[in-house]
Amino acid sequence: MPPPPNLCFPFLFLLLTATISTKVQALGVSWGTTASHPLPPRKVVELLKSNNITKVRLFDSDPLVLEALSGSNIGVTVGIPNSMLKTLNSSKKAAESWVHDNVTRFFSTARTGARIENVAVGDEPFHQMYGEQFHSVVIGAVINVQSALAKASLGSEIKVVVPLSSDSIQSESGLPSKAHFRPDLNKTMLELLTFLDKHHSPFFVTISPFLSFLQDKNVSLDFALFKETARPRNDTHSRTYRNSFDLTHDNAVAALSAAGFPGMPIVVARVGWPTDGAANASSQTAEIFMKALMQRLHAKSGTALRPQNPPSEIFIFSLFDENQRSIASGGFERHWGVFTFDGQAKYRIDFGQGSSKDLVNAQEVDYLPSKWCVVDNNKDVSNASARVLDACSAADCSALSPGGSCSNLSWPGNASYAFNNYYQQHDQARDSCDFGGLGLITTVDPSIGSCRFWIELDTSEAGSHSRVCLFWLLILLITVLV
Repeated sequence: MPPPPNLCFPFLFLLLTATISTKVQALGVSWGTTASHPLPPRKVVELLKSNNITKVRLFDSDPLVLEALSGSNIGVTVGIPNSMLKTLNSSKKAAESWVHDNVTRFFSTARTGARIENVAVGDEPFHQMYGEQFHSVVIGAVINVQSALAKASLGSEIKVVVPLSSDSIQSESGLPSKAHFRPDLNKTMLELLTFLDKHHSPFFVTISPFLSFLQDKNVSLDFALFKETARPRNDTHSRTYRNSFDLTHDNAVAALSAAGFPGMPIVVARVGWPTDGAANASSQTAEIFMKALMQRLHAKSGTALRPQNPPSEIFIFSLFDENQRSIASGGFERHWGVFTFDGQAKYRIDFGQGSSKDLVNAQEVDYLPSKWCVVDNNKDVSNASARVLDACSAADCSALSPGGSCSNLSWPGNASYAFNNYYQQHDQARDSCDFGGLGLITTVDPSIGSCRFWIELDTSEAGSHSRVCLFWLLILLITVLV
């Protein structure tokens, strides 16, 4: 009679597997599409899966993106833009229509559909830059979307959340002991928190050590980057903060407690570090920040106010650079990506694939031809400034910002950068390199050092099928020769 099977090792293996997957489960990325030439959605989903990214936050509900995510088993947070809040607040029928078109159509608990977990109503609608524009419409929109989900029998499957900016919270001392929600938000915030608590939904909030460093003279670069050399900040009750992330997180915890919701779970709706467009925005600095953040996430490190209860989820901002994001806050806003616009990793980071393994880049990316637009040095360029301003008003010149990767370019190199970016964003159309006769199309790459003169992606249908056509042409040629 054979000995009974040893169940210890299978059990230990399952326990170990569950532990490893739990570390990665709490990590997601934000997938923004505010770009002139975005990667095709199916290629992005391949990139997510190749890098073991299990959750993604969208800022809208693009059907092509949701179709690509269907069957991937990636947890999805779909977004409703602020521009729709007024309509959804005033009309239950509009909310039902939106849920049908953007959630019910794609949702499935099976592996065939999109695994939609949250609906984010608005994107930081209480940010101070909007004033009180959305204060009166957020709660109505939230309630109507929740009702529409319930009507579609999805009320218990999908959470309704509202991502908030960190400036929704104030502290006279900059420390948690004095933290509270902005006075102008008191009534609205109480209604929102009551709703979230009733439906067991988490509190979504942005934590941005980079912006804290830019805007708060008390936040040093070392403090923002989790460095041990940072000067700690001491709060009451012997609480000490050694980095900006923990301090901002506990400001949110304290504000929730002050409002009467001390145990509400927190999701970090966005956190990251830009790589261009400003001083201290570089791939090297971003790598330092992201590696430290990942170490904390994988170690499940808590904070002074929640030592055993770290954020339930963290969404890295962002997956890609987006060359059409607003730069009202600065040129860095277009450079938050862990990957460049074409899906190439900027630095090494552990998304759960093992510390010795590099990020996997997007494969088989289609680019426009190797052509650039530069200033024709044989022409009189003394009055070209107006042309450069015209180019930058319609293109992305954020790398020319002070501290940016191309800020050291001298004249007319910086003009060439502006001309080329405009030329690429207009699919290399010949007339987009005119600039009053000052532009010249070249096949010689004008990139200098870390200043890259990019070639855009070929997003045309012809470009996406070019490799397939070449493959079959090759097969046909071999057949004829044989």
